[in-house]
Amino acid sequence: MIDGRAAGARGVADDLSASDVLSAIRERKAAEDRAAADQLVLAARWADLHPPESIHTAASFTVPGSQHEEPIAGEGAPLVAEFCCAELGTVLGITSTAAKKLIGHALELRHRLPRLWEQVHAGAVPAWRARAVADTTIHSSPALTAEAAGFVDAQVAAVAGRIGVAQLDRVVAEAIKRYDLAVADPTQDPEDGYLAVDPRHVTVNTEDVHYAGTMRIEAEVDLADALDLDRAVAHRAATRAALGSTESLDVRRAKALGDLARTQTALDLAAPGTDIEDLPAAREVVIHAHFDASLSGDTTVFGLTGRMESGQRLVLLDQVRAWCADSRTKVTVEPAIDLNAQLTAQGYEVPDRIREQVRLRDRTCVFPHCSRPARGCDVDHVIPYDHDAETEGRPQPGPTSTDNLACLCRFHHRLKTHSAWRYETTSPGVFVWTSPHGRHHRRDHTGTTDLDPPDPPGIPRPRRR
Repeated sequence: MIDGRAAGARGVADDLSASDVLSAIRERKAAEDRAAADQLVLAARWADLHPPESIHTAASFTVPGSQHEEPIAGEGAPLVAEFCCAELGTVLGITSTAAKKLIGHALELRHRLPRLWEQVHAGAVPAWRARAVADTTIHSSPALTAEAAGFVDAQVAAVAGRIGVAQLDRVVAEAIKRYDLAVADPTQDPEDGYLAVDPRHVTVNTEDVHYAGTMRIEAEVDLADALDLDRAVAHRAATRAALGSTESLDVRRAKALGDLARTQTALDLAAPGTDIEDLPAAREVVIHAHFDASLSGDTTVFGLTGRMESGQRLVLLDQVRAWCADSRTKVTVEPAIDLNAQLTAQGYEVPDRIREQVRLRDRTCVFPHCSRPARGCDVDHVIPYDHDAETEGRPQPGPTSTDNLACLCRFHHRLKTHSAWRYETTSPGVFVWTSPHGRHHRRDHTGTTDLDPPDPPGIPRPRRR
């Protein structure tokens, strides 16, 4: 039950009529659209403050892995200093990649889609719709020239941004054709109007997991491939029914697709007389799942729910058992590692056991809001290892030990090494980062916490000159 007084304290009266609610929510939506448009302006200004010239120092050489200038929008948009996206992302509570995309969209709109940019700030087109157009023109293949992007801008602005994905693709395709941007294909007749825009793809939406433990797959394939796939799925679904499956046709078709992916595992359809032991494992399962366990006498009792390391998702113990129960499945069980143990090694290199412990502890890159899985990250010495300490008889300031190691993706590892970003360990697996502008963020396995109080409302004070 919601306390009406609490609701009122948040700026919403508890005695609003239906008409008042509609008016209020419309007002909030308009404010949200204005704020999103302002974010684009501020993102573009942030880019202006971090041009490639801001990278260069008195040194005349380039250090491998250091920051470089980066194009994040199309031809004609300014370049930016690569690392500038990280600090903007932490303030917004988004990843560095998402911040780079925001800045790229802002620059694309301001410099290559100026009509749409003006409509956003006039309130005629919501920022999210303009950003969708900008994302398409940035990532067009082949790349759009400034003139071709201008053509797209004129077409989209003429309908006030109200254009669907399919329509937008057609406009971009027309721009490619009109400005002769298509890559020549000797097998195609020029009169066919061939365009080098290949729509084929297979996308597994790993970020959108249904509570039932399913994922959505979307694909665009050749006509012949699509018909072959349909026949294969239909055949295997019918085979399941003939073998006694009482599941619905949709479920049988879904399982048939999984069978195809594994080259047949769920049903043993080998030729009669074939020894199952002679067949290769059709599925090799390496599951990094973590369950709480306790001892009951001589028996280990696992909890009913655990966590999948990939994607940080909830998983049921019964699901893991089902995955491992299919015929001809090879299962690899990783050894258990105590995450509370303090492990130390001599020298700079991180042994596999310590590396695995740190990966399991951190789960992802430990930079604020980064979600790259730890298994694909570097293991960094938080306090740098001093390679000369032993020969000079000094204590090692940056030992290779659990409490001085952290997982960083390659981008944020470079950022930490070659920029003013700094971090420290406050306890094993807990890190406090300090940005170049002095903002502080706490990061642990539960996520990121902004340690600075919010700025006071109102117009920012002018910068000192």
